[in-house]
Amino acid sequence: MQITLNKQQEQFIAAQLARGNFNHPDEVVNAAFSLLEQLQTEYEEWLTETRAKVETAVLEMDRGEGLDGETFVLGILERFQQAKRGKFE
Repeated sequence: MQITLNKQQEQFIAAQLARGNFNHPDEVVNAAFSLLEQLQTEYEEWLTETRAKVETAVLEMDRGEGLDGETFVLGILERFQQAKRGKFE
């Protein structure tokens, strides 16, 4: 496989080498791929956890265990007002 880098990518790699962060352009590319893989893995984990939380919340709502949106927002606004009063008194 052959990959063509644009000028900005080449400059970035050259700067990394000049700073002494890497000894060879391949090391820069490998680090970039490692970070991309890590970000993708973390995103997939976050997505799985978020879907599970949403599923749990839906089940709780179906059982009548949740708060309606208006009650929730009013509670948050009240806490903000309490914090504001405490801060400026």
